[in-house]
Amino acid sequence: MAQTGTLGPEEWELWQLWTHAYHLLVRELDRGLQRDCGISKAEFSVLMALSKAPGRELNVAELVAELDWEKSRVSHQLTRMENRGFVQRIQHGATGRRIRVGLTSTGQRTTQNAVRAHGANIRRCFFDSLTPEQAATLRAWSEQVVEGIEPRQ
Repeated sequence: MAQTGTLGPEEWELWQLWTHAYHLLVRELDRGLQRDCGISKAEFSVLMALSKAPGRELNVAELVAELDWEKSRVSHQLTRMENRGFVQRIQHGATGRRIRVGLTSTGQRTTQNAVRAHGANIRRCFFDSLTPEQAATLRAWSEQVVEGIEPRQ
């Protein structure tokens, strides 16, 4: 493949094929979350972040950082999820002005069900079509891309 600043026809073709495959995969997995669990990808992301946190709670700033979303997006998402009974806002600190967000029992059950269903869909749509060699190559390539783009902490 060409090593110049522009892409050759085969490179464009590969890029377009890869982005098409990626978008199809994401769309199918998002549909699976809706169909199998009744939740959106955004809800799944919040549920997973909280389920991994100590005590299944985070303050809003921690959640913003974990999700890499704008604070307003997190706030709106939390309102919708609170209305569905998945999360609860908890007054925290001496003045009670700091807000933490915690999973409710409904949120915990939803997370457990979603992890099973989403995992099965990821296996079906992604891992089942990979050989061990392809998976190893994809892992190495993904690590290389992340290391080349993501700022080092």
